[in-house]
Amino acid sequence: MQTATPSIGLERTLTQLDHARLRKLAAHALQSRGAADPIAQALDEVLDCSEVVPPQEAAPDLVTMNSRVELEDPASRTRSTVTLRYPHDAKPAEGEVSVMSPVGASLLGARVGQTVQWRGPGGSQGAARVVALPYQPEAAGEYLR
Repeated sequence: MQTATPSIGLERTLTQLDHARLRKLAAHALQSRGAADPIAQALDEVLDCSEVVPPQEAAPDLVTMNSRVELEDPASRTRSTVTLRYPHDAKPAEGEVSVMSPVGASLLGARVGQTVQWRGPGGSQGAARVVALPYQPEAAGEYLR
């Protein structure tokens, strides 16, 4: 059985606060589940090779935690909107995806115009283009959300 993982190939930019919180989250997941958690491993890799910026310097086209992201399926051109959340705040049925999900992990640090890819349970491939950020906390002046 294949596991679900984001496609990590692009350098990402993260805010200092997101980086610190996600470092703790990934470390906890790796400590409790180790190699059995491929998303935590992938997230840890993203954290290791990310550029880290103060929240006030986050570009307005950058997907940060708690951002609302408009996506477009490259094949069908269908659009959807999701909000990137920490696992304890995620409500997938309401479009609030966890950063510890394949889709969520692939969105972290992406930019408007970029296409993100992930592999779901069973090996299914997914992709979406980041079309817009209707809401980004840093752009709204909410640096400590």
